[in-house]
Amino acid sequence: MLLADLGADVLRIDRPGGNGWPNPVADRGRAVLPLDIRSEAGRARSVELIVQADVLIEGNRPGVMERLGLGPDVACSLNNRLIYGRMTGWGQDGPLAKVAGHDINYIALTGALAAIGRSGEPAAVPLNLIGDFGGGSMFLAFGIMSALWEREKSGLGQVVDAAIIDGVASMMSMFAGLVPSKRISIDRETNILGGSAPFYRCYVCKDGREVSVGALESQFYSEFLATVGAPADWVKDQYDSSNWPERSAWFAALFMSKTRDEWAALTEGSDACFAPVLDLHEAGQHPQMAFRGIYVERDGFAHHVPAPRFSRTKASIPGDRDADTMMSDWARNR
Repeated sequence: MLLADLGADVLRIDRPGGNGWPNPVADRGRAVLPLDIRSEAGRARSVELIVQADVLIEGNRPGVMERLGLGPDVACSLNNRLIYGRMTGWGQDGPLAKVAGHDINYIALTGALAAIGRSGEPAAVPLNLIGDFGGGSMFLAFGIMSALWEREKSGLGQVVDAAIIDGVASMMSMFAGLVPSKRISIDRETNILGGSAPFYRCYVCKDGREVSVGALESQFYSEFLATVGAPADWVKDQYDSSNWPERSAWFAALFMSKTRDEWAALTEGSDACFAPVLDLHEAGQHPQMAFRGIYVERDGFAHHVPAPRFSRTKASIPGDRDADTMMSDWARNR
């Protein structure tokens, strides 16, 4: 989707009958070719497409593409400019490489999951954004674009081995660098960024909805305290974790005195580092989101506009693509 949004011709080879996860938003911009790559005819057709392609992306367990005769050695020998992108959880090698897993397992192994949640409770599961999409897809896309750029100089393709555990470990680099120096803690009782600090967490309001507070710096915390009517001198010992439980309880009681939207009306537009916690339906209606035009409706679905944005080569939401037309264009342009 990211590559299609920015203008790539994307052809997905799908198993006959579909993959069971149709998604009108995330599937946008690509053409689909049903093909049984386990059959001789399917493999032969795949080879024809590989010869014409700039990039191949596969997400099978290690060794599956090789057994099918479509591994990187074969593919890159047929097309030495091919960027062969491989997406896995554990990586292409190692003791867990061929073991099943999901996002929650991958981020558990990297140290990320252990830092998320409240003390004395099981770790909080942060959707599958950190592993699948952050440490996985974004790093694969970055690797593909880097390999394409390098190809401009060398004329040669290469394999991009994108493992989710690699990407999440990279995303954890700030903590890996700051924890040993005692500048930050990822212990749940004292984790400033994990919800333990009263000035960086969410609170439930009178109507059962939530607000978020992120007043990390003293100048922003001072403004937050003034805006909500809390004692101004609390800024002096902001980072003394011994007072965090008591002050968190104080704020929890305070936020129960008004509804979420009442607090939003009082604090938004200030430097209190405050925002209401919106659900997906509400998000597109918020004035900031609406001003940026982040969501547009198409065929009854809310589509986000392509990101990031460019000053000259502006991207737009791609329409439906036809596989036969796309393949004809590829053949004609070679």
